[in-house]
Amino acid sequence: MKCHVYRNLKSNPLNQFEACLSLPIILQYTPQPSNLFPLVIPFAVPFVHLKLCAKLQLPPMALSSPQLQKFLLNKIYCNYGYNKTSRKEIVVKGGKGRCCSAIAIDAPSSVTSASGIRWGSVKLQGAREEMEDDVVIVQSDDLNGFSFAAVFDGHAGFSSVKFLREELYKECVAALQGLLLIGKDFKAIEKALQEAFESSDAKLLKWLETSGEGTESGSTATAIFLRNDVLFISHVGDSSLALSRSGKAEILTNSHRPYGNNKVSLQEIRRINEAGGWIVNGRICGDISVSRAFGDARFKTKKNEMLEKGVDEGRWSEKFASRIKFNGDLVIASPDVFQVALGSDAEFILLASDGLWDYMNSSDAVNFVRSQLRQHGDVQMASEALAQMALNRYSQDNISIVIADLGQTDWQNLPLEKQNFVYELGQALATISILSLGIWMSTLLSS
Repeated sequence: MKCHVYRNLKSNPLNQFEACLSLPIILQYTPQPSNLFPLVIPFAVPFVHLKLCAKLQLPPMALSSPQLQKFLLNKIYCNYGYNKTSRKEIVVKGGKGRCCSAIAIDAPSSVTSASGIRWGSVKLQGAREEMEDDVVIVQSDDLNGFSFAAVFDGHAGFSSVKFLREELYKECVAALQGLLLIGKDFKAIEKALQEAFESSDAKLLKWLETSGEGTESGSTATAIFLRNDVLFISHVGDSSLALSRSGKAEILTNSHRPYGNNKVSLQEIRRINEAGGWIVNGRICGDISVSRAFGDARFKTKKNEMLEKGVDEGRWSEKFASRIKFNGDLVIASPDVFQVALGSDAEFILLASDGLWDYMNSSDAVNFVRSQLRQHGDVQMASEALAQMALNRYSQDNISIVIADLGQTDWQNLPLEKQNFVYELGQALATISILSLGIWMSTLLSS
């Protein structure tokens, strides 16, 4: 179903809201019927850029607030369109087609730290009915030349993310005790970050219990402390972080998921089984598909209540529940901590939630970002374009992205030999092979 907005609205929606509200841009995906409610109807890009953005002094890539999204959906759903080529109004009839996404996104301009690192970030609601992701970037004198960034991917609501985006950074800095980051004792840093994550989780569980926010809420977190020459990673969950070294993608984290045959997944499955849990279709107790996360009290402090609820809901029998003996938490917030040396070949760091990585592998993502930076050198624009690419690949999840350009690459004068020629050649040969196989099979079947 095509969803567009007539460029001259019969009533200006901004008159009914505060002037600080921002406007949407066009982002596309093919929605499922169940996801139609949160769809945003975008203004035509020329109208946004030339008219309202200038009038309200909004950035050209500013996006809609949830209130404005809801107004547009209720008032002018699927009535009008706009022809970008002729800049004339057109009527759009209902029918199958592509549609613009529901978006709740923060798209600031690129930010440059004192160390020369340039930051870009974007968070996008996508096809989901709720926005449960968030990103944090902190540059402070307290960090001894380091910057802090984190991606949070929430589930069962936004409550855990809301808590962590305010508290996790504080806990990490307090545990690291200021000068610790300039030392060389990685074991001390690892221990401090593990304590910070576990302390944050304990405080979150208590807050969820006492605040009435709902104890089922949870969130992953992948946090970094970055300086030009070194990177510290503290990671829980299934977001991922990639480093581009001379155009080659290096994945620096492992997803904490209770399925798969890789070493980390097998370790997670064994840990869950030893704690008294079980895996059904890649989900802990048939419920959650991530094995390390903040919150999720039903797999920590409320495991017995979870068992009783499962009996009441008919998910398992009372006899089955009576045989279960828990020996520990099924979901934990103990992070993997890594230290990565950054040499002169390190170009940028890409940190994103699984809304990107489930639809785009690390090589594709790194090549795409490099291509964007070669074109215009703007890290923020590259972040937004990467989110758009994930939507083009039909991502059905929230998408959060942080890109840190380390400032060591002259993108405009990047030698051609530094491009990933082997990868591009492989892609071309694979495409040719598939087409040739199809032609051969068609010929064989028709003869």
